[in-house]
Amino acid sequence: MNLESQDSAHYDGLPMPRRVYSIVAITLGLFSSMMNSTIANVALPTIGANLCITEADSIWIINVYQIATLIFLLPFSSLGEIYSYKKVLLSGLVIFTSASFFCAFSTSFMMLIGFRILQGFGSAAMVSVNMSLIRLTYPKRFLGQGIGLNSTFVAISSVAGPAIASAVMSFTTWQWLFALNVPLGALAVVFGVWALPENPVRARNRAFPKLDAVLNGLFFGSFLLSFEAVTHSFPMWMTVTLFTLVLILGIIYIPRQLRQEAPLLPFDLIRVPVFGISVVASITSFVAQMTTITALPFYLQHQMGYTPSEAGVLFMAWPLVIMCTAPLSGFLMRKIHAGILGGFGQLLIIIGLVLLATVPADASAPGIFLRIMLCGAGFGLFQSPNNSIIMSVAPPSRTGSASGMLATSRLIGQTTGAMLVALMFNLFGADGPRYAIGGAAAVAAVACLLSLSRSGMDLPSEIRK
Repeated sequence: MNLESQDSAHYDGLPMPRRVYSIVAITLGLFSSMMNSTIANVALPTIGANLCITEADSIWIINVYQIATLIFLLPFSSLGEIYSYKKVLLSGLVIFTSASFFCAFSTSFMMLIGFRILQGFGSAAMVSVNMSLIRLTYPKRFLGQGIGLNSTFVAISSVAGPAIASAVMSFTTWQWLFALNVPLGALAVVFGVWALPENPVRARNRAFPKLDAVLNGLFFGSFLLSFEAVTHSFPMWMTVTLFTLVLILGIIYIPRQLRQEAPLLPFDLIRVPVFGISVVASITSFVAQMTTITALPFYLQHQMGYTPSEAGVLFMAWPLVIMCTAPLSGFLMRKIHAGILGGFGQLLIIIGLVLLATVPADASAPGIFLRIMLCGAGFGLFQSPNNSIIMSVAPPSRTGSASGMLATSRLIGQTTGAMLVALMFNLFGADGPRYAIGGAAAVAAVACLLSLSRSGMDLPSEIRK
C-alpha cells in the first residue's frame, strides 16, 4: 500500500488487521515512554544506595529524562513532517530500547545519567509523532474513539510506573525496571516496521531548522531547569540566572518563530483560535492533574492517616475510571460538541477537587474513593475531545507540529503542577497538600471556561457532531 501516491484528502486510515498492529506499535512505545517518567521514583533510595549517591543527587535520575524529552519534542515533530513520522518513531524506539538496556547495566551514577538522557532523547522521538500516527492509522470516522483509546493509555501509563516498580522491586533488583523496556521496545519495532503508515503528505520543500532546534532546546531546557531551581531550593543566584536566561532566550527565539511560515514552535497553528485555546486548556488541565497527583499521596497519608498501601489503593480510582470515560468521550464527541463535553469534564474535576480539599477528617475510604473517581472521570471526559480538536485542526502537513505541541503542553503543565505543590509546602507547611488541591480546583476552573468558550466555534468534520 503506497501512501505516498495517494491524495491526502482521500486517505482514510489503515485497513484491518494492519490497523491493529500499527496501534500495538504506537501504544507499546507510548506506554514505555510515559511509564519511564515515573518508574524509577520508588526505587530512588535503593538506586542511590547502590551507586553511593545522595538522595538529592538521585532525583536527577528522574529530572534528566524529563528535560531531555521536552528539549527534543518539537525538533522531532518537524523531522516527522519533513521526512516520515514512521521513521522518527522507529528511530526513537531503537534509541530508547538500546538506552534502556545500557541503563540496566549501568555501574555508576554518571553512566546511568548519560543513558537516561539518551532514553529521554528516544522518548521525545516517540511522543512527538505519536498522535500524528494515530491520526493516520484510524479512519476519520473513528478518530475520536482512537484518540480516546490513546488518552486512556496515556492516563494509565503515567500512573503505572510506581505500581509496576513496587511489584518488580518486591522480587528482583532495580536494574530490571529498565530491562523491562527491552522486550517491549523490540516487539514495538517488529510491529512498527511492517504496520506503521507513511506520511501521505511531506514537507519536502522545507529544510530542517537547525538553529531553531538549538534555540528551542536552550529555551525549554532553561525553562524546565528554572522550575527545578524553585522546587529544589537552588541558590538564589542560580535561580535568578536561569529565569533571566529563559527571558533572554524567549526574546530571541519567539519573535524568530513568529516570522516563519512553518515554525518549530507552531505559532501558525496557535493563531487559529480553537487550536490556541485548546493548547492553553491542555496546559491548565495538566497543571490541575499533576498538582493533584503530587499532593494527594501526602494528603491521604499525612492528613487522613492512611498507610502508603491504602493510599495507593485509593489513588487507583483515578486511572481506573479514566479507562472507562476516555473511550466513552471519544464516542460522545459525535453527539456533543467537543468544547461542551470538555467543559463538563472540567466541571466534574472542579467538584471532585473541592470535595477533596474540604473532606472531613472522619470521611470514609469509599467516600474518598468516589471523590477521586469524580476527578478521574472528568479528566477522561476532557482529554479526548481536547486532544481531538488539537490534532484535527492541523492540516496534514502540520500534523507533526500539532502532535509535538500536544506533548509539550502536557510536560509544561506537569512541571508547573509539581512546582505549585512545592510552593504550597513552602507557604503552608504540613497543610500544603490541602491548599495545593484547592489551587488545582481554581486552575481547573480556568480550563473549564476555556473549553466552554469553544462551544460556538466550528470544528473539523472528523469530530463534528
